[in-house]
Amino acid sequence: QVQLVESGGGLVQPGGSLRLSCAASGSISSINYMGWCRQVPGKECELVATITSDGTTNYRDSVKGRFIISRDNAKNTVDLQMNSLKPEDTAVYYCNAFSMTKYWGQGTPVTVSS
Repeated sequence: QVQLVESGGGLVQPGGSLRLSCAASGSISSINYMGWCRQVPGKECELVATITSDGTTNYRDSVKGRFIISRDNAKNTVDLQMNSLKPEDTAVYYCNAFSMTKYWGQGTPVTVSS
């Protein structure tokens, strides 16, 4: 089992920045890669960014150049730095860990509004 706890969401104006953090605990060695997805009401959670244990990253096209995913293997944390935020980035953001099972955090809301 893997437990994930997110922090860092909130309200920000368009053009602003937020940093989300995710702390993983439990069966860390079973994790192949980690990532963040975001969900708005009525839609599935869309994958925003992923990062492997060796630091290889992938991003959704709509966030490329604005979001940066990073991880600290010693601290078992994954962060998502979100810059130049847009109203369409508004969603609940979930931290994911991928092994034989996809694990989810509890989610942290991000609202981009003036």
